[in-house]
Amino acid sequence: MPTTVYIDGFNLYYGAVRKTPYKWLDPSALCRRLLPRDDIIKIRYFTAHVSARDDDPGLPQRQQTYLRALATIPNLEIHLGHYVSHNVRMPLAHPPKRGARTVEVIKTEEKGSDVNLATYLLLDAFKRVCDTAVIVSNDSDLCEPIRIARTELGIGVGVVNPHPPAHRSRSLRGTFFKQLRPAAIRASRFPNELSDECGIFRKPTSW
Repeated sequence: MPTTVYIDGFNLYYGAVRKTPYKWLDPSALCRRLLPRDDIIKIRYFTAHVSARDDDPGLPQRQQTYLRALATIPNLEIHLGHYVSHNVRMPLAHPPKRGARTVEVIKTEEKGSDVNLATYLLLDAFKRVCDTAVIVSNDSDLCEPIRIARTELGIGVGVVNPHPPAHRSRSLRGTFFKQLRPAAIRASRFPNELSDECGIFRKPTSW
């Protein structure tokens, strides 16, 4: 069946990849493993550019290398949101009996990926470019777009949870559900060396 996969990049990263040695993940290989009987016509990958941190100045460079790797997948399209940072005052978890009970912190938030994913899901469903949509995310904000795609626009919608089963959002109700297992992540990585029109590049050494 013609299938489009929608990957919430940060949800996938923080749910299944962040604390593993498998950050060099090949989404196409992962989709083939998760959906062996589907004709995957499109993979939409939603993310945002990150900024350097004092404790990790190489973060943007590693991400750019990974985005370059994603661009080698012929049927994958990258959709970019954005990050915003601002100072906010938040309460201390364990405030002292005397003194300040709050602290000012820099809060960084990724904006746009969930909206972009919902937009393209509904657009593709309306245009009937696929029979099945598969959402790789555990974001409960996607409940209503998934419901509309299923009940109003008449396509099948699968949900793949990239977070541990205990943290699954039960409000995401698709036509079918799959739990992303660590074994699938381990078996779905890019080769250490890739090439594109600019030449040969390699997996970041710190990954």
